[in-house]
Amino acid sequence: MTALTLRQGRLREAARFLFLALLGSAVLAASARIALPLWPVPATLQSLAVLLLAALGGTRLGLASVVLYLAEGALGLPVFAGGATGLTAFAGPTAGFLLGFLPAALIAGQAGRGGWLRDGGILLAAHLALFVPGVLWLSGFVGAEKALVAGFLVFLPGTAVKTGLALAAVSLRRR
Repeated sequence: MTALTLRQGRLREAARFLFLALLGSAVLAASARIALPLWPVPATLQSLAVLLLAALGGTRLGLASVVLYLAEGALGLPVFAGGATGLTAFAGPTAGFLLGFLPAALIAGQAGRGGWLRDGGILLAAHLALFVPGVLWLSGFVGAEKALVAGFLVFLPGTAVKTGLALAAVSLRRR
């Protein structure tokens, strides 16, 4: 193999990765549109999308998709829930949840390498990890007790369903 052939292969791989990360960010944007308008944080399919992107695509792709998604929103594209845009979205009550997608992707990327019990624990931990910065940030707006209820407890049934769906997808991929 020549140096040119190696370089072309690396460029193709980088272009493929960037395409998949952009596609992942589009999936996140689409999942933000499917929302139940709860107050002060809407219920969306974004956490499911983060889990699936990282668990099925790997940690690097999951994180890259989330970073691109957050950058797109910060630059003014209407990708966040409710069509929110710009840096002001990172000052509102949902900012902690948006940033919580990063540790969730990091953890969920470890799924798919073990049995269903291990993978289920990893995906549940990933899902719960996004609530930590979310609830902490939200408590600055509504107080700690309301943040725990409105930013965590109300989402537990959906968290169980979405985590189960992500586990089913990871399990199917193994076959």
